[in-house]
Amino acid sequence: MQELQRSHIISRYFAPRGRDRMYALGIQLSQLYLSPSDKLIGFIGEAGSGKSMIIKGMFPGIELTNDDDGVNVRPLPLLNQDLENRFFTPHTYHLDIRFENAFTQMNVLADAIWEAINRGKRVIVEHFDLIYPFLKKNADLLVGVGEEIIITRPNLFGPFPQEIYDVAYTTLPYRLMAHTAEDLCELVLGDDFVEHCTHGDVRHGFILAFNEEENIDIAVLEKKVNAFIAQDLPVTYKDDQHITIGETTLFCTGPRTHVKRTSDITGFRLLPYLVHDRLNKQYLLVGCVGEDAEENLKKLEQFV
Repeated sequence: MQELQRSHIISRYFAPRGRDRMYALGIQLSQLYLSPSDKLIGFIGEAGSGKSMIIKGMFPGIELTNDDDGVNVRPLPLLNQDLENRFFTPHTYHLDIRFENAFTQMNVLADAIWEAINRGKRVIVEHFDLIYPFLKKNADLLVGVGEEIIITRPNLFGPFPQEIYDVAYTTLPYRLMAHTAEDLCELVLGDDFVEHCTHGDVRHGFILAFNEEENIDIAVLEKKVNAFIAQDLPVTYKDDQHITIGETTLFCTGPRTHVKRTSDITGFRLLPYLVHDRLNKQYLLVGCVGEDAEENLKKLEQFV
């Protein structure tokens, strides 16, 4: 596997919004890039970016030590390698550096990672950029999660964790804005439309795809969504399949990947017509966010 990837520098994928699509992408990434000889896998990205979902897709069945349901694995298995039964010792360890740093010094975590690697174990590290200065070893496979998922197999000359962090950190706000704007569109459209649409991605935006040409007044839809944005409503996690916007509960399979308030969305615009995707036989409602939303929509129009 590594021999086939010797010339690989970096790959980028849209980071989907939603648990099932993130799981599916994680499976795809593991099949394309993961090698049995990879001992140190680094993940970089802010809270709410979807790192845990990608990890679960790439490593099915893994027990995360920073479980989102609040059940944290204690004591941390990585720090108790000598106490484990040798026959049943784990092959793969997981740790979240930002979380574990509240309990354990960085040099201790770095030493434990090295110990596991030297024993032939695999270690999956979230917030790898924080431990890298202490570890002084780059990951065998490095994954950044922002608006895009960046995957690279670094060599002696990089890419380095800080480079991946800079990209993931600066692009994540677009993904959060796009996801919340997408859900606001679904709120305005109502269940009759939402039940038979699928989701897609564009740079700094989103796609709602329909199998038939729908009668949607896009100008009115855009105006109503911008009205919700102007109300500065709180956007909060309710459970694994729901969020609340103001007092309204919405179905959502990526409930942590949102802005905190609707007013955090800037520059929301919709392409003023449905795009006919002849190849996939769908009609696409396209939205963009951010200060460059108008420019992005004009670029998209050149291809339709």
